[in-house]
Amino acid sequence: MVSNTNSVVAVFETHEQVDSAIRELEKDGFNMKNLSIVGKDYHTEEHVVGYYNACDRMTYWGTRGALWGGFWGLLFGSAFFWVPGIGPLLVAGPLVSWIVGALEGAVIVGGLSALGAGLASLGIPRNTIVQYETEVKNGKLLLVAHGTADDVEHARELLQQTQAMSATVHAESETVGV
Repeated sequence: MVSNTNSVVAVFETHEQVDSAIRELEKDGFNMKNLSIVGKDYHTEEHVVGYYNACDRMTYWGTRGALWGGFWGLLFGSAFFWVPGIGPLLVAGPLVSWIVGALEGAVIVGGLSALGAGLASLGIPRNTIVQYETEVKNGKLLLVAHGTADDVEHARELLQQTQAMSATVHAESETVGV
């Protein structure tokens, strides 16, 4: 089980940038089961898009289907959420189970969305959660690497070398930004 108290959250502007960062982490041996990604779904047609989960892999048809399809192939677990104030979200990785756990446990209090509750379960401070929710609402993507303090610090160092807008470590005792 991955730690949910140590993480690094990186913010990216484009799918291509986050895909490149994931490939760098994978190439360096980072455990893909310890990565999560969150982004808005921009599919604007009014009919059903086609989300389903088969063998722990989600299939997605839409304007970014090829990119999201690649993420589903690398990351463990996937989900679609409708978050009031943010809109439709696609989430892949362990963060899915933390969001679902927060929803099932009625942890959503004090104005936090489902995404916010999932991030709060990682120990991320409320003011930072609001910042991340705003980034996602504005079309940015979050890449979250979970694990031991050493794994997370190594991931942060790798993410510093990518096109991430920011990469911030959230640990049990401290938060270190880039």
